[in-house]
Amino acid sequence: MRLQRSLGLVAVLGAITYICAFHTTAAIDIPLEVLGHVNIEQLPTITAQSPSSLIAFPFDESYPMTCEAKGNPEPEFRWTKNGQEFDPSQDPRLMKEENSGTFVIPNNGNLTEYQGSYRCYASNKLGTAISQEIEFIVPHVPKFPKETLDPVVVEEGQPFTLKCDPPKGIPPLQIYWMTINLQHIEQDERVSMGLNGDLYFSHAVEKDSRRDYCCFAAFPRIRTIVQKTAMSVIVKTKKSDMSPETANAILERRPSLLTPSGVKSETQLVKGEDLKLECIAEGFPTPQVEWVKIGHRLPIKAKLENHGKLLIVPRVEQEDSGKYMCKAKNTLGEAVHYFTVTVEEPPEWVSEPESQLSMIGSDVSIKCSASGSPEPTITWKVNGVPLRESPASNRKVLDDTIVLHNAKASDSAVYQCQASNRHGTLLSNANIMIMNMPPMILTTGGEDYSAVEGKGVMMHCKVFSSPPSTITWSKDDSSESVVGPRFTVHDNGSLEIYSVEKDDTGQYTCLAKNTEGTSAVEAMLYVKDPTRIVAPPEGQQILIGTTAQLSCLAEYDKSFSNDFELLWEKDDMEIALNYTENSSRYFAEDGILQIFNVSHRDQGVYTCVARTPVDQDTASALLMVLDVPDAPEYLVLSEHKSKSVKLKWIPGDDHNSTTTEFIIEYEESQWEPRIWKELLRVPGNHNSAVLKLHGHVDYCFRVSGVNAVGRGPSSEPTERYKTQPAAPDKNPENIKIEGHLPHEMDINWEPLLPIEHNGPGLEYKVSYKRQDVEEDWKEHMVKRHSFVVKNTPTFVPYEIKIQARNHQGWGPEPKIVTGFSGEDFPSAAPDDVAVEVINSSVVKVSWTRVHKDNLHGHLGGYRISWWRLRSLVNSKKDHGEKESLAFPGDRNHAVVSGLTPFSEYTLIVMTFNGRGNGPGSHPINFKTPEGVPEKNPVFRATDVQKHSVSLVWAPPLEPNGILTGYLLDYQLINDTDEAGQLQSVDISNPDTTKWILRDLEPVSKYKFYLRSCTTVGCGPVVSEECTTTLESTSTLASTVGLSKSASPSPPSTPKSPVTKPTRSTIGLASIHGGISTQGWFIGLMCAIAFLTLIVLIACFVNRNKGGKYSVKEKEDLHPDVESQGMNDDTFCEYSDNDEKPLKGSQHSLSREIKAGDSGDSLVDYGDEDVQFNEDGSFIGEYAGRKEKRVSAEIKATVQTPA
Repeated sequence: MRLQRSLGLVAVLGAITYICAFHTTAAIDIPLEVLGHVNIEQLPTITAQSPSSLIAFPFDESYPMTCEAKGNPEPEFRWTKNGQEFDPSQDPRLMKEENSGTFVIPNNGNLTEYQGSYRCYASNKLGTAISQEIEFIVPHVPKFPKETLDPVVVEEGQPFTLKCDPPKGIPPLQIYWMTINLQHIEQDERVSMGLNGDLYFSHAVEKDSRRDYCCFAAFPRIRTIVQKTAMSVIVKTKKSDMSPETANAILERRPSLLTPSGVKSETQLVKGEDLKLECIAEGFPTPQVEWVKIGHRLPIKAKLENHGKLLIVPRVEQEDSGKYMCKAKNTLGEAVHYFTVTVEEPPEWVSEPESQLSMIGSDVSIKCSASGSPEPTITWKVNGVPLRESPASNRKVLDDTIVLHNAKASDSAVYQCQASNRHGTLLSNANIMIMNMPPMILTTGGEDYSAVEGKGVMMHCKVFSSPPSTITWSKDDSSESVVGPRFTVHDNGSLEIYSVEKDDTGQYTCLAKNTEGTSAVEAMLYVKDPTRIVAPPEGQQILIGTTAQLSCLAEYDKSFSNDFELLWEKDDMEIALNYTENSSRYFAEDGILQIFNVSHRDQGVYTCVARTPVDQDTASALLMVLDVPDAPEYLVLSEHKSKSVKLKWIPGDDHNSTTTEFIIEYEESQWEPRIWKELLRVPGNHNSAVLKLHGHVDYCFRVSGVNAVGRGPSSEPTERYKTQPAAPDKNPENIKIEGHLPHEMDINWEPLLPIEHNGPGLEYKVSYKRQDVEEDWKEHMVKRHSFVVKNTPTFVPYEIKIQARNHQGWGPEPKIVTGFSGEDFPSAAPDDVAVEVINSSVVKVSWTRVHKDNLHGHLGGYRISWWRLRSLVNSKKDHGEKESLAFPGDRNHAVVSGLTPFSEYTLIVMTFNGRGNGPGSHPINFKTPEGVPEKNPVFRATDVQKHSVSLVWAPPLEPNGILTGYLLDYQLINDTDEAGQLQSVDISNPDTTKWILRDLEPVSKYKFYLRSCTTVGCGPVVSEECTTTLESTSTLASTVGLSKSASPSPPSTPKSPVTKPTRSTIGLASIHGGISTQGWFIGLMCAIAFLTLIVLIACFVNRNKGGKYSVKEKEDLHPDVESQGMNDDTFCEYSDNDEKPLKGSQHSLSREIKAGDSGDSLVDYGDEDVQFNEDGSFIGEYAGRKEKRVSAEIKATVQTPA
């Protein structure tokens, strides 16, 4: 319902809408510093007053009439009411405040007697200031008159009007037409309400008949709604007196205006108000209303309301004045009305009178002028009294100016200028002070000013005097005033220096002078270095939840060391680090700001503020917080089709990292409810997607965004969307045809997912036929995802296809795949099997391929099986375990490695397919050549003496050939990295298993190395460590500690040449020994010889059994060394692990190791990379060779075989 205003209220409440403005006196305030030294009288000045309209709303407790003023002496107050004197103190109901002109009207009793226009006067002996007029309005409760209204009887088709005539009240007024049940009366082009509140009907129809038309008037400022007596309308129809053909027919007629009346009217309004023009017409058909502005276009801001019947131009200006026309027309004619609109203005100051402080004897001019429409009337008063009632001989009024000639102190007064027209009043007070006073400098002397080099500075010199003083500034006791483009003395006496330089430092003097005297004050200026940020913070992109760090480094004048501060601001708000709830997340120290656990609210512009008492510098950086995208919002499904739907969404905030893609997921309620699966991914610049769906599925969708940070949360799910059942979209995939039995074919496939069924009743049609025979397709319907074809020929090709079907129909035409029926074992063995020996452990096997007709399946490859018959060291058969290697693919040769050297093998070759192995070929026997021996299983040091050590060992378990002897090396080590020279003994007798080393250093640690040799070379090293004793003992063997070790080549450069011992050298050594002639020594040698004979017999028996050497038997021949006596300073160590060569050893044993290296493998002799000489032999040093021994004399050393 539109806001309506009663035209009658405008006239009655004109005082409310009448514009009245009051301007507080621009008083000349004498500073308190002056009043502290001199008692200067001041004119009164109004400082506070009530608004021009004061409405006594019934719900307020009281109504203050405010009037406050200042002056010296203190002003006294008086009031007028409706132009007559009014003393609030005479009325006991009014509350008066002390030393104030304000009084309060309480809300009790009858307020009507206080209604009127009030004005306050504030006076002292110098003059009087007056307030604006204050209208105190006591509103009455609006009421509709009690009346009995006759029904409105109208012929159908005729116009009629229902009058509202709302009561007068406080604007704004709102009018509503409703029924008795508070239902709004429907308004349209035929029925509408006018600005005056009346309800107009352009023509009556039968439905207008009712008995409860009610007009409601609402006054919101007084919180009141009143209702008029219900009105009754009776529409007389023409059914009774007319023929059926003309019944209910309404006679057409041309338009005429119900409002406004006449052909033209005038409208006046004030600038800034809303222009409202209305034309409500009657006629049939219902007239349409058009609006034009004569000679111009309608204002751009104009708008039409009430179905085009009301033209509104808001906030009118002068250019909106002119002639407007409304035209109501229908098919029979038109009616027009012309509006002459005049826009007037309330008074507005052109030159408002100003307060002045003037010297005695001067001429004072007071100017007052105002504009408005119509032209305002200017009225002057002095001290609240019209000029004509307070004459002065030296005062003249010239047009809009009052001139006081040769003003005297007694001419001080308050002059009031009032500008008025019918739209409002302006009132201004101007205090005119006439007095003389010497300069009084109000700025404290001796002030220190600090300025920044290159910036400006303002040094103050506030002066009060009459007449005004002339102010000059000088520097450092100079009588010359400071001048130049960088120096400016302002009207208020302040000296401003621009672009301060270091030389501007010094003492400055301000001198104020007028006709009454002079005064001066001094100030000191210090020029400081500027504050400057040299390392500003840099913008960052920081991941949410991490720690951001901003740094800032500044330079400043060192004199401010205790006053310098570096602050941080975020979005122009200082970050309070010590007393906010977020302070725990911020830490600032030494120019570094750390923000812990960064969140979205931390994003913004961070400013580093380097501040001293005189200047500051700032630098800013943008902190952007990176995070995964927010969840998309407002998901909408559209374009619903049988197996597709369009999904739209609004992307969430990408948090400074562009969204690269959106992931659309679905959930269905039948097969896997509450499990979300990915359906589609779309680029990040899309906000919609067409989703391809399966039939007979109840879908639900959600969307999530992905950016460089990661995947964001998912949106809220959409409403469910269920697709209709449909035939399958696809057929099974990954069809596998296998034959586990010769006369069967197993067909397996990957079944359709439940969601891919597209409807109930899914099953599969399996079709197959032989590929190499003309025959029809054989078909079977199955519900599982496998099928077995029985009674097939062995390994023949078939064509197979599988098609899906449900209750809605068949899937697409399936693709044909090819497979074979079941396989059988191969029926033939490879022919022409041959073996080529590559080296002692590797052979190459070749054969002729088996024909495909004998494979009976897919060729898997060839399998080689072999086993060892015997060692060639002796003739005894010793069948080894059978070994096999499979070589996939179609081939005719392969390499077998890891054979035992110097052995006889047998070998067969067979082919295999998916069913299994075929028959083996005829066995082929072959022999491997000699290789290097294995390491010795036992190597011990026994009978450790002061100058000798006995060494015993067992032959290798696998000699890999005919043993030719042993190579024994030893050297002095003494628990240091530096080792002695390596000494060597070449033992040529392969049956030797014990050796005595003599002429060793006492109490010295030695390391011994032993290797077995064949004609190919020497095998791996075993080593033993032992320390000689301090004194010789008579025991047969000293207690030793045992460990076994396979060691790399020991240090290799001997200190002296190595001499292979001979019988003559041994004999000479024995004679040189000095004890060989003693009887006890001869007995000892006999015992040792006897024991050695037993050992040799045991070894011979063991070799006849297969060449194996029993460590247990050897240990039985020699009692447990740990149970024998051992000197405290004697120990021996044995290891069968590889040992690093000792530092200082220079003689290399690598020649024997290299010669015995037989680590060949299939990798070394791959099928394609094997190379042969022209005669067919394998390229490489695989033939054993015995290294040449170095013979030399060994000084003071004797080696004696046991």
